[in-house]
Amino acid sequence: MTVGLLIVTVFAAGFAMLARRLSATILTAPMVFIAFGYALSHGKLFPHSSAEQLLHIVAEIALILLLFLDAAQIRLSALRERHVWPVRMLAIGLPLSIAIGTFAAWLFLPQWPLFALALLASILAPTDAALGQAVVTNPLVPERTRRALTVESGLNDGMALPAVLLFASLTAEVMQQDGTNWALFGAKQLILGPLVGLAVGFAGGHVLMWAKRRQLTAEAFEGVGAIALAGAAYLGATVLGGNGFISAFAAGLCFGHVVKGQCKFVYEFTESEGLMLTWGAFFLLGLALLPDALSHFTWQTLAIVVTSLFVVRPLAIWCSLIGTDASPITRLFFGWFGPRGLATALFALLVVPQIDHQLAEPILALAINAVWISALLHGLSAQPGAKWYAARVQAMGDCAEMEPVQHTAKPLKTRHT
Repeated sequence: MTVGLLIVTVFAAGFAMLARRLSATILTAPMVFIAFGYALSHGKLFPHSSAEQLLHIVAEIALILLLFLDAAQIRLSALRERHVWPVRMLAIGLPLSIAIGTFAAWLFLPQWPLFALALLASILAPTDAALGQAVVTNPLVPERTRRALTVESGLNDGMALPAVLLFASLTAEVMQQDGTNWALFGAKQLILGPLVGLAVGFAGGHVLMWAKRRQLTAEAFEGVGAIALAGAAYLGATVLGGNGFISAFAAGLCFGHVVKGQCKFVYEFTESEGLMLTWGAFFLLGLALLPDALSHFTWQTLAIVVTSLFVVRPLAIWCSLIGTDASPITRLFFGWFGPRGLATALFALLVVPQIDHQLAEPILALAINAVWISALLHGLSAQPGAKWYAARVQAMGDCAEMEPVQHTAKPLKTRHT
């Protein structure tokens, strides 16, 4: 175990030394660390059961922090002015992704129960902008486009979770045993989560600014405070029955609006911690889950994943943006850059204990295979895709995608993933 940890720390240090140069290539940290974890899985350096348990914890913490961080860098005022795209993608695109994904899964797995197909579609629906950082941090890509992708990926994790839990329980026939009111459960998840997050972000931001004005704190402690606020938003919502992931994103959104970029060290601190957790999560995914997932890789698995990436999401996003000012090229761009990442893996791990082993194993394998395939395809296409889209938008002079220079905030800080 000690030798394995030594290898991992040396590898991570080496990657960090080259991260800036690698960020300009088609190689991304998720691709590299998934592959590295898979390579080490063939040795006996790490106990398999311990790695899987650790992955669950690390992935959840990483997701909470990254949701908070991404939201904190969004200009809330600009979002209020031009919010149609993310709202449409969340309110219409996400349910459509689940519905179309259920039908697509049935085509390849007609013997599965309907609720199990819907569960699989719900697990594959949320996206992860960390797998496409070359897009959401590229200043060549219009800010409105980057902001829409960030907001959508930040909120769809939490919005998909109630559907995941609902279909998992229906698949396991838990409803007949405990009489759960799923309408009430969903309402609490989607209402209490944002309310708790907004309260925590607003109060925490104002307290931090008050402490700064009176020199009661210092930059060395601001990052610790931000991480604590992200955790408080998640745990507070969970205790009250709300959705912790939505709460963490809402808290970051409100916190960033209150501090207005005056706490630079907050973002630097949380980004470095978020990077470490993200790299660790993808490494553990490759180490603990990828070998078993590959052993269950079938033509149905490939067909479902490819259909989800190339058909289900693009079609759902295209339909959701009908009637808006989004150009056809922007709809296609949004449809493709919806990579599956930590949320997909985490949600699969959450539901595995609840459902029958005959369904749990293939669902987990499908989710993990979707993550590594998405990490590969979206990682390879992120840099060239962002440049191509930016060039096309500039050539067309599309005013819908572009925003006036005077309203442009500083670009999202690059997280080399």
